[in-house]
Amino acid sequence: MIKNKYETYKFGLVTASAFVIANMIGTGVFTSLGYLLVGTTNFISILLLWLFGGIIALCGALVYGELGATMPRSGGEYHYLREIYHPLLGFMSGWASLIVGFAAPVALACMAFSTYLHKVFPVLPPTITALVVLTIITAIHAYDVRAGGAIQRYFTFFKILVIIVLIICGFCLPEQYQDVSAAASDFSFDEIFSAGFAVSLIWVYYSYSGWNASAYMANEIRNPQRTIPRSLFISTIIVMILYVLLNAALMLSTPVEAMQGQLEVALIAAQHIFGEKMGNMMGLIIALLLLSSISSMAFLGPRVSQVMGEDTYILRQLSRRSKKGTPYIAIWVQFIISFLLIITDSFILVTKYTGITLSFFAMLTVAGVFIHRKRFPDAKRPYKTWGYPATPCIFIALILWSIVYLVYEDYKDTFIENTQQVMWMSCMSIFTLLTGAGVYYLNKIIVKGGKKGSREEPLS
Repeated sequence: MIKNKYETYKFGLVTASAFVIANMIGTGVFTSLGYLLVGTTNFISILLLWLFGGIIALCGALVYGELGATMPRSGGEYHYLREIYHPLLGFMSGWASLIVGFAAPVALACMAFSTYLHKVFPVLPPTITALVVLTIITAIHAYDVRAGGAIQRYFTFFKILVIIVLIICGFCLPEQYQDVSAAASDFSFDEIFSAGFAVSLIWVYYSYSGWNASAYMANEIRNPQRTIPRSLFISTIIVMILYVLLNAALMLSTPVEAMQGQLEVALIAAQHIFGEKMGNMMGLIIALLLLSSISSMAFLGPRVSQVMGEDTYILRQLSRRSKKGTPYIAIWVQFIISFLLIITDSFILVTKYTGITLSFFAMLTVAGVFIHRKRFPDAKRPYKTWGYPATPCIFIALILWSIVYLVYEDYKDTFIENTQQVMWMSCMSIFTLLTGAGVYYLNKIIVKGGKKGSREEPLS
């Protein structure tokens, strides 16, 4: 049999799960707690936030498992929305993934890495460090698929080991534990339905983002109909357990005042658990863990761009691959966007912008399982969503609730409290969608005028 010249190395369950875990455990869990503590310092509320975030991610993973098994092609939301709704919506999702879905989290992870490293080695300039790391990891993934997969496995296993050590030490080593006993009496379920809780949930959901990672690389997974659902479910369960235990350990071992509003909360906690010298060493290790997240997102993001290039004439250069199978042009395009976002150095704004944009398309994708079952009742479904229809309904309700409150907060900051001149987060999100639609229709005009080939109809 003659092999396709682009036939590449295929990943199994372990590597696919490693990419999912590496995408999830990254910038968010090592930075979000400091910002969550600005809204609430209640121990139970914080743990409920991480539990709720895990439930959202798990519900989403179960639905994506069905969609990925039924439509096993790389691209994630871009491919699913294209097939279920319309090519325009799929393209807008892919455009958002190109601009914010992966490039922004890569930039945030590089910024967090450089911040941790700067705290340990003040001589290192954060921005320059972030750009150097971004360049090195991008170059590795642009060179070889197999090398990128191997690096990802080792990085992820090391990351899980370090987090487990930090959890155990956080529970066992502190000479004086923080008093969280008052949380039981002070906690009220009314807090769960507050605006602050909903907005905080966006921070937590951002920490879980990446639960759908293996759906983006279906073309490079062995037996994707079976592997994608398993990798999503296993990885999400592992990460949810680690997140709840890690945040409990951080709050038990470290004063709230020391972490409140701080980016490098894991380093601060490590200094309280191990002492300053050993804590700095642990901070260095945590910084190295972020390399796994950067690596994973630098690998996955271009796979969406590559599929868009295959379907869209105007972006056809993104589909080009090297002799070793890497979508090298898509990889370097994502590099340029991440590079520009790092230079802006606006961590909180980019995080919220990322959270609301990705949440919107994930919500549409999960809702699409209802439409897909109705439109394609005879489609082969090797895996069906556990708990259907409750599972997708829970995801949709929680995500919609968070998005509404986040937009309201943006409105309040602009028009009521006057702390900003423009609704930056909402405007950036809308601008991303509109530019995506503009590129889509520009492509249609060019294709129609030149009679070029372009796949405009769904596959199913």
